[in-house]
Amino acid sequence: METKLDPAKDDLPLMANTRHMLVKHYVLDLDVDFKSQVIEGTIVLFFEPGSRCKKGGSAGEGDCLSQSDETFKIRASEPCHSPVTNVSARSSKTGYNDFSVCAKGEKDTSDKNGNHSNREQASGISSSKNCCDIETHGSEDFLLVLDCCDLSVLKVEEVDVAAVPGIEKFTRSAKLTDAEELRNLRNQIVHELVTLPADHWREQLYYYTHCSQAPGCGELLFSTGTWSLEIRKAEVQAPRDFPHAIRIWYKTKPEGRSVTWTTDQSGRPCVYTMGSPINNRALFPCQEPPVAMSTWQTTVRTASCFVVLMSGENSAEPAQLQEGLLSWYYYVTMPMPASTFTIAVGCWTEVKQESHTADVQINNEFSSLFSRADLRLIEGSCGHVAYPCRFQNPAASSQLVIPHRVFAPWCLKDRCAEILLELIPQCLSAAHAILGTHPFSRIDVLIVPSNFSSLGMASPHIIFLSQSVLTGGSHLCGTRLCHEIAHAWFGLAIGARDWTEEWISEGFATYLEDVFWAVAQQLPHDEAREQQELKALLRWRRLRDEVQNSKEELQVLRPNKENTGEVSESGTCIIKHGLNAEKIFMQVHYLKGYFLLQSLAKRIGEATYFEFLRKFVQKFHGQLILSQDFLYMLLEDIPEQKGYGLSVENIIGAWLDTSGIPKPLLEECQSWDQCRLVQQVNDEVTKWIQANQRARKRTKRKRRQDEVAFRKLAGLSVTLKIFQLEQLLPDQLVLLLESLLEEKMLCLRILQCLEKTYHLDEQDAEVRHRWCELVVKHKYTTRYAEVEKFLKEDQAMGVYLYGELMVNEDAKQQELAYKCFAATQKQMDVSSAKVVAEMLF
Repeated sequence: METKLDPAKDDLPLMANTRHMLVKHYVLDLDVDFKSQVIEGTIVLFFEPGSRCKKGGSAGEGDCLSQSDETFKIRASEPCHSPVTNVSARSSKTGYNDFSVCAKGEKDTSDKNGNHSNREQASGISSSKNCCDIETHGSEDFLLVLDCCDLSVLKVEEVDVAAVPGIEKFTRSAKLTDAEELRNLRNQIVHELVTLPADHWREQLYYYTHCSQAPGCGELLFSTGTWSLEIRKAEVQAPRDFPHAIRIWYKTKPEGRSVTWTTDQSGRPCVYTMGSPINNRALFPCQEPPVAMSTWQTTVRTASCFVVLMSGENSAEPAQLQEGLLSWYYYVTMPMPASTFTIAVGCWTEVKQESHTADVQINNEFSSLFSRADLRLIEGSCGHVAYPCRFQNPAASSQLVIPHRVFAPWCLKDRCAEILLELIPQCLSAAHAILGTHPFSRIDVLIVPSNFSSLGMASPHIIFLSQSVLTGGSHLCGTRLCHEIAHAWFGLAIGARDWTEEWISEGFATYLEDVFWAVAQQLPHDEAREQQELKALLRWRRLRDEVQNSKEELQVLRPNKENTGEVSESGTCIIKHGLNAEKIFMQVHYLKGYFLLQSLAKRIGEATYFEFLRKFVQKFHGQLILSQDFLYMLLEDIPEQKGYGLSVENIIGAWLDTSGIPKPLLEECQSWDQCRLVQQVNDEVTKWIQANQRARKRTKRKRRQDEVAFRKLAGLSVTLKIFQLEQLLPDQLVLLLESLLEEKMLCLRILQCLEKTYHLDEQDAEVRHRWCELVVKHKYTTRYAEVEKFLKEDQAMGVYLYGELMVNEDAKQQELAYKCFAATQKQMDVSSAKVVAEMLF
């Protein structure tokens, strides 16, 4: 039975029939036009029959091979097309075209949204109606379904890979003339190409490039729906006979939900993928289910004033095609879900170190603890399909810091040089000290525009960071950088087989960010433990509040429960609550996942736990997992835990399949209040509350006299503690302000003293967010400008401040909310704008 979709629900459909046909490689050839805010060009998809169409094991399986000379660049194979403005100018003239798209003399069939189809659209192609049964091979044509949304598809054609010079090496047959035999020959060529051994990756990329430039050999019938692109070839009834290489001509739409057209902080135009719930289906037609792991290569042409950054193993150097036009080329050889592909085009400035700095040395207990274990693990084989794997490369295993670059708008260059350049090698070295070999050979870090809806996002070879992490010292920037670096292992190298299990990515990254950051700072063990206990308390408070103020169904980490990972016969499925705008801003999967991992580490012991994590990474890198894969291996590797009542079933029941606060967590949370750093904050909170109470008791008759006395009292209190107060950690300041937010009323004078004592306007975004909440709650009107600035410049964190401005029903505050939303609404991503609009109107 195929999955039936109810458009009234907030579930996200994954329509691609991956069990029939599976994309192994994408070749994108694109032009970026900032005037029209359109990306247009072609994408060539290379397929293999999916799991339901194969006899025996998956093609390409086997032990991974080591990669040599990672800096090799395939200059000869880089496409160098000139940009064109219409399909006909780029169409091949082969004589095989049986169907046409808006051919000369025909009526344009594009609809009001700019979607196109060929003449067969009227036939009503649909996956449930016309897709043949691949076992019985009925009379109807096989239907290839791709995930697609907000795209104008112009034309689809089969690619004549047999026309590529030198391709004979991939054929076993003599020269063929029969049409069916020629079709089989083309599919055989693609099969041989996609299954080349891993150590032939250069040759493979070379032929992918030339095959993608081969002429077309016949147009294919297609139809676009809300969520899909459906393609068929007349009289082809089985996936194995369907063309294994197809080319799609298409354009994005300015309103497409996978890309954001905006301006950077210097006022220059830019575009970037936003990691939206629908992922990349509005950037290119693709297969979105995680199991569709593929490689890709991309050529992007744009004006010479722009820099193109992308998920790519190579540090691309632009090639000039003509005056004012540059071409950028990137590729990856590690198969990953298409949803991880990222692109950012803008007038970015590379931030470079002005003076030489010494290599980072991490003198940490973990480095020596795991060094010998790593050498033993390298000797084993990998469990993923063949690709040039760094885990089998001894040189990569000893590389503490991978090559990295930093890009930002020009106006943020100095701030990045001051903060980011020093932090990146420290955080990369810390990650290596804990988990070992970096899964990726290089990384770019980009400061994205202010409308970016998160503090960060990790993709293969590139990290997006919000400008909000650059203020108030290195703490927020360092912790967020550690979080995104952790995703290289958990989220990218190891992914969730079911998108609803976000905790596998976000829970691990949240847990590891504390561990990495402690190592990066080279903190003594006791000091690291205290900081992590303080952070645990802050996260506990956040989880408690979120559970109290959200729907129970959104609090479950495995909403599909025992059906997690299951798909239909064709491979289609739905992502439960995937389109729920509220869920995007929730952190339950971050927090409950973090607490589960922390609980396990505490029970097992950190040294044993980290050693296990390395084994887990070694076993599962390059693969997709479900929760039970992690839990079963943990209990098998550390069998004594079974004697303490731990089992996969009770862990899943207590932590993953139920809403609310897990019972084991309720037992642990009491201990964090006893932490020295928390006690220090509690003492300061008490003093501020006492000072506030004394201030409120003063009568009007004595106000002037007592005002002097209060200033002396407050001044004395501040003076006595000034040196300690200025040394409060950013997380301590967050806890202090959160605690004061629980007070019903704070006097204006107390707010003024707070601001001056802690220099709150100079702190990081986490602290300033709590300060803005205090300003709004107590109607501190002279600081409304700080709230306005926060809502405009820290959009990644300011969404719920709009709700605070509206709840008091204060005319000035509501006017401020409307003003800020009017100024930022057009730049906001769709989900953020929807959530804010619901608060305001």
